Amino acid sequence: MTATTASDSTDDVHVRTQQSPLASKRAKESNTPAEENRKGKFGGYFTLGYKEGFSQWWANIPAAAAEHTVLSFIPYLRKPPTHTQTGSAPPSANDSTMSLSHSEEREAAPVKSTSIEDPYGPRQWNSQMVSLGGKNRALNEFSVERLEEPHEQNLVMLHGYGAGLGFFYKNFEGLSRVPGWTVYALDLLGMGRSSRPSFRVHAKDRQKSITEAEDWFVDALEDWRVKRNIDRFTLLGHSLGGYMAVAYALKYPGHLTKLILASPVGIPEDPYAVHAAMPDPSDSTLTNEFSQDQNATREHSNPNIPESAKTTGDNNNFLNARSKAEKSGKNDTTPSAPRKPLPKWLTYLWDANISPFSLVRWAGPFGPRFVSGWTSRRFSHLPPDEAQALHDYAYSLFRQRGSGEYALAYILAPGAFARSPLIRRIHGVGRQMIASNGLATSSVAVAQQRRENGIPVVFMYGENDWMDIAGGYAAEQKINEEKERALNFATADEKKNDRGSAKCLIIKKAGHHVYLDGWEEFNEVMREEMMDVSKQKR
Repeated sequence: MTATTASDSTDDVHVRTQQSPLASKRAKESNTPAEENRKGKFGGYFTLGYKEGFSQWWANIPAAAAEHTVLSFIPYLRKPPTHTQTGSAPPSANDSTMSLSHSEEREAAPVKSTSIEDPYGPRQWNSQMVSLGGKNRALNEFSVERLEEPHEQNLVMLHGYGAGLGFFYKNFEGLSRVPGWTVYALDLLGMGRSSRPSFRVHAKDRQKSITEAEDWFVDALEDWRVKRNIDRFTLLGHSLGGYMAVAYALKYPGHLTKLILASPVGIPEDPYAVHAAMPDPSDSTLTNEFSQDQNATREHSNPNIPESAKTTGDNNNFLNARSKAEKSGKNDTTPSAPRKPLPKWLTYLWDANISPFSLVRWAGPFGPRFVSGWTSRRFSHLPPDEAQALHDYAYSLFRQRGSGEYALAYILAPGAFARSPLIRRIHGVGRQMIASNGLATSSVAVAQQRRENGIPVVFMYGENDWMDIAGGYAAEQKINEEKERALNFATADEKKNDRGSAKCLIIKKAGHHVYLDGWEEFNEVMREEMMDVSKQKR
């Protein structure tokens, strides 16, 4: 994949005096004497050298410029549009008073690709900040629209914890090939380049605190949908984005045509997580994710998953997960093996609601070096220039003012298990009663309500995913059992019109970040799911 040149306005920002974390890692693997002397005790983990890390910290690459560079790797997009109406801000102990700039010079004009230069065009690429109601609430949006054909369907993509829409750069072109579809990617509120209002939970009750934290993100997504005048859409969420996608489907029913969960967090139930202490509401508040080398993931085939399960021709089921779940009992969704005790310092930081990005901000000049411990492994399978661009992008986001990241401690307990597991409620997706105002409710008369007729739900995991894939099978089973129960009392027409279904898919030689590790197969599977939605409409 060939990268295009970033705009002249950002060239001066992107002068790189530091060595790529991936190149630094490869140099360390060669065990050169000079490198060994510089490496020190933690050199094998933090692959960026002190000098290179200081240079990046001093360069202070803006998040907009870093995002622009990443999106420059999208095929057929010669010069990606990148607005600079960012609501993010440098780290500070004080609440953000930064207002969004809507001046014309900060807006980005849409970029069009013709059918001559783009074999899958013409398409229009757009970058903008979508203002929402309330103080300092806006979502960063990148979209791809097909031109000269009817617009029929919408795909909305949500990233994971602390990430940004730029991580989907391998998917925008491939997914926007499907006729009649517009693709939207959003930065979650308080993450990426979206605005970063102060995050606080006011509820004292445990469940209300969890719901309040979820609603912080979910309500922003609904406000965006209303602002963009989108009635129905297919929702794709990765990791934490998948968790929020389920929460959205339950709170705002009637708007989804399909729900696609890519390695979602928070499905299985863990006895510790559902009883663990909550962080103090007055605070303003995963080992594998940080240690797994993606080169090893790409080269390794999981022997526990049969080859027949690694193709879409056999329903792509996780046969090993299915077998494991059946042996432990249909309703047993707790982890199958005892969880290793977490370090006390990690539990303390988590419960104190000190995020990993707080450590990056506090580290100052050492921040880029700390981030390289993750990026050099996470992006080790990519070409050096792409790996470098993603490292710069990740650091530019991690160092921004803390906001949405502080919701994590309310939603997940240490160890990344949900405090309110989705397995307890995911069967309600597509089965909610909808009031005239569009909310899921039982407080109005039955005559004023209608029930959803089911939503197709797709679970997608990587072959070497550290997320519990057995949870995906258990959720599939719950959804299908709820469908069977609902149809027992349905009329003939209701049975005919029911759209509910659930299935698990696996992406070969991919880890947790399935959209990036196995992007070719991921894009192919996604296109099939999108075309299925188009067929259902007909």
